[in-house]
Amino acid sequence: MSIREATAADWPEIWPFLRRIVAAGETYTWPRDVDEATARRLWLPGPPARAVVAVDDAGTVLGTAKLAPNQLGPGDHVANASFMVSPAAAGRGVGRALGVHVLDLARAEGYRAMQFNAVVADNERAVALWRSLGFAVVGRIPEGFRHPSRGYVDLLVMHRRL
Repeated sequence: MSIREATAADWPEIWPFLRRIVAAGETYTWPRDVDEATARRLWLPGPPARAVVAVDDAGTVLGTAKLAPNQLGPGDHVANASFMVSPAAAGRGVGRALGVHVLDLARAEGYRAMQFNAVVADNERAVALWRSLGFAVVGRIPEGFRHPSRGYVDLLVMHRRL
């Protein structure tokens, strides 16, 4: 597996799994019925944000991540990132590889910290991954997420210094 900058040519491979993940409504705060144009604009917004893809030896997109300032102006020294792994590539270390890569990228770009604003508390795999990469829970939004089968669940704010 290798990780590289995402290009417009990667979108046809990203969109099917992004749509599936968002439509499931279990991990993302996006509208479950997000249309392709909106999703593309949100995932590939352009500078100062950047997107990367993890690809296998054949060039198949296994997952993707987006890095951007968490806030504008005086808060732009803290990064934010989003990650999606194709369900077909789950359990192969793609999320961890993307996480390490994006942390290194954020550090190289001069960010001082990274913050995740909305990690679904019962997304155990994601919470465990981010904790293993040095993130701590710095806030909890009670019932901040409407899960399709579990009802209202908490959202976590996770942070780590770079």
